[in-house]
Amino acid sequence: MQVNEVELPVTVTDDKGRFVSDLKAADFRVLDEGKPQRIEFFSHDQKQPVVVGFLVDQSNSVKTHWDKYRDAMMELVWQLLPGDKRYSGYLITYASEAELKVNTTSDSEKVVSAIRKMKPGGGAALMDAIHIACTRRDLVKGEPYEPRRVIIILGDGRDTSTNHTLDEVIELAHRNQVTIYAVSTQAFGFVNEAQPVLERLATETGGHVEYPLNNPYKDVSGYLSKPQDAGNYAIDVGTGGYAAQISAGIIKAVEGLSGEITTQYVIRYVPDIDPEAKPKIFRKIKVEVPALPELKIHARQGYYPDALPSAAPPIANQ
Repeated sequence: MQVNEVELPVTVTDDKGRFVSDLKAADFRVLDEGKPQRIEFFSHDQKQPVVVGFLVDQSNSVKTHWDKYRDAMMELVWQLLPGDKRYSGYLITYASEAELKVNTTSDSEKVVSAIRKMKPGGGAALMDAIHIACTRRDLVKGEPYEPRRVIIILGDGRDTSTNHTLDEVIELAHRNQVTIYAVSTQAFGFVNEAQPVLERLATETGGHVEYPLNNPYKDVSGYLSKPQDAGNYAIDVGTGGYAAQISAGIIKAVEGLSGEITTQYVIRYVPDIDPEAKPKIFRKIKVEVPALPELKIHARQGYYPDALPSAAPPIANQ
């Protein structure tokens, strides 16, 4: 059985969530169905080409802090699309329906201009938005190796009007070698039954979820906690520090994602598979740093062999 090269974007953090940026290829071990693999390519370039899908929730759930999320999302676009042709992106909004608002471009102003005009309201077709990102946008020459494919979701994970299931879009993301990140709009003090949806999308594809409103009030005095509907609790404004604290949390989350996406470790290997073994539809991957087992590693959990591109670009090891 012939399997082509597998690419793994990898993020490594310590127990405080800080990026670990001084590892070498020899520090890593890649297991494909439990079998150690030979790393053919390794890079930790500080400016890695990417094509980024900005998927923005426009349902009623984002109305409360929309102005702050809008400004943070525009800043993220400017950071990830600096005007260099190696970096491109596209914009998909989703409310009751998902729509490709801006097709793949290196022009950040096209994306930012569309974000400025957004007005939240309606349901949430998140799975349809991911499906569009993987199937209906213009591609960039060199995908999915250079540039790599990334999706950033701004939303709370709820899906109220969709034509696709969570399992379907996770498989689609794996087949398209897409890493999914999310900035959760879940408000502090409220239970969100859709939180596991964002976590699955991110964790299984090698990304992670940021929660900028996870107790943003801890350093601000003057708040009252009172019961709300469905047994949830919200905190009322008591001082002028409210807006600043909310904005700071959102901006910090955005800056963290921007830095991670462009500075990941990139590992490639050709799977060493027993030709006599029974073929697997989905092969599981595990990435380790054996000498430092306390580190946390974000990498996608597997791949579909029949979906791998025929060849990766001939780039020398770094």
